[in-house]
Amino acid sequence: MTVHVKINGIPVEVEEGTSVLNAAKKAGVKIPTLCYHPDLKAFGSCGMCIVKQEGNAKILRACASPVSEGLSVITNDPELYSVRKTILELTLSTHPSTCLTCIRNGKCSLQDMAAEFGIREQPFQPRVNSQAPVDDSTPSIVLDPKKCIKCGRCVQVCQDLQGTFALEFIGRGANTSMAPAAMLKLNDSPCIKCGQCAAHCPVGAIYEKDETAKLTAAIADPDKVVVAQIAPSIRVGLSEEFGLPAGTVSTKKIYTALRRLGVDFVEDTNFGADLTIMEEGYELVHRLTTPGSVLPQFTSCCPAWIDYAEKYYPDLIDNLSSAKSPMQMQSPITKTYFAKNKGIDPAKIYSVAIMPCTAKKFEAVRDEHMSSSGYQDTDLVLTTREIARMIKAAGIDFNNLPESEADDPLGEYSGGGTIFGATGGVMEAAIRTAYFAITGKNLKDVNVEAVRGIQEVKKGEVDVNGKKVRVAVIHGMVNAKEILEEVRECKKAGKPAPYDFIEIMACRGGCIAGGGQPYGADDELRKERAAGLYKDDKDSKIRCSHDNKSIQKLYKDFLEAPLSEKSEKYLHTEYKEVPVYKA
Repeated sequence: MTVHVKINGIPVEVEEGTSVLNAAKKAGVKIPTLCYHPDLKAFGSCGMCIVKQEGNAKILRACASPVSEGLSVITNDPELYSVRKTILELTLSTHPSTCLTCIRNGKCSLQDMAAEFGIREQPFQPRVNSQAPVDDSTPSIVLDPKKCIKCGRCVQVCQDLQGTFALEFIGRGANTSMAPAAMLKLNDSPCIKCGQCAAHCPVGAIYEKDETAKLTAAIADPDKVVVAQIAPSIRVGLSEEFGLPAGTVSTKKIYTALRRLGVDFVEDTNFGADLTIMEEGYELVHRLTTPGSVLPQFTSCCPAWIDYAEKYYPDLIDNLSSAKSPMQMQSPITKTYFAKNKGIDPAKIYSVAIMPCTAKKFEAVRDEHMSSSGYQDTDLVLTTREIARMIKAAGIDFNNLPESEADDPLGEYSGGGTIFGATGGVMEAAIRTAYFAITGKNLKDVNVEAVRGIQEVKKGEVDVNGKKVRVAVIHGMVNAKEILEEVRECKKAGKPAPYDFIEIMACRGGCIAGGGQPYGADDELRKERAAGLYKDDKDSKIRCSHDNKSIQKLYKDFLEAPLSEKSEKYLHTEYKEVPVYKA
């Protein structure tokens, strides 16, 4: 049902229940906001979006007020401007004036709004809590409470999107903090390091741990051979940092940019994704064809999901695929097979992974299995945002770079490896290869449309040579709970599992909207980024992981076969229960 409303006298027709904020957008009117984000339930904490209702003295908060038939609102007049400016000035009085050295300089909603409102002086006495300690206890993200504007986005994300409750509202009024319960360190809380709090924070109160200086130092060290790999979703994510349209695939420009930074060899984590599919796919086939095997099998590519499972569902650990993530497969192969192939001392290799995910920083050092090569497999993880800053600081004109190829033998990849970056992509790539493993032939149509899209939970059946494989695809940790509980109850009752294969990604949309990707992701942007990956898949000469010639050669020359003893050593891991709160 639609209703008719007026925004500043402009008639507009919208669906009943639409917020005043979104009705105004449809009318081409911008209402300022600080706390609002389309991923989150609006609750009007900042007060910047106030509007007047004609014929009524009531002031509305546009983000949280639904329209009704005949509603007429005024979004801007001298009084509203004055109130909004005062709100901004009060907010700025509690915020450090360190914009030039802040990691969000130039990408800060508060900074942008202060500029839009022409704020040039501070009429209120500064009340910055300069004694609030920075929490850098995790290897992934940093909390700087001095910069918090108390919008509550991070708490909403942590509780409502991820269901982890690592962050809470602590205290009241001006003394409110967004912090773990009992003011614990973040690393001692249920935090899964997904970085969605940082991705949704409008200012610099939560951000990725910046380790760009480590790469700079490694490049300058004559005793190090720097080898970099780029994750599937980096090829679309990094494009946005340089003003290119969302979904633009810049793979070969990224290779060139890394070389111009001084990296010695450039690999593609899509190769590692193909390798993951070989191991995870054959593991699935083994479970499906071996009586008594534990089903369903959960994917294991997402380190935030793995952390969540070890904390909240340790009784389902044996359902997790033992296959490492693409990054953690690529790195040990780099320090063994690649090193031998190139005649490089593996002790000199400095393995750098460019990832969309803050949790990857944690994954690289999570336990001894991440040193299967005899060295730390991945020496450094940088997010999309970090490598973008390095490229800009080096004066590299990214958009006008020539294209180049990745280095053999760990640069070739299939379209199946590319779509790992989107929700449903791991499932689709695994189905392509599992079908081949069972039937000896490829699917006639390798596009598995049923597992694509932004729907939070997708369920279905895939016909593999007459066998119905029951699958589910989930993104956003809070959406996993219902299915996880269903699997848990069946397991307790000794009933058959309701699914055979389940893909879980912690971040909404998958890695394309990971905690280290460019800011501003919403569902429309997620769709555009995913479309870029699916186009790259469609344009690929090789669509299935098992058809990657370099993967075939790796098994022939080094690993022998999927699930072999060597494969188990380098490409597989183990899991254990982790306490939700650390004492």
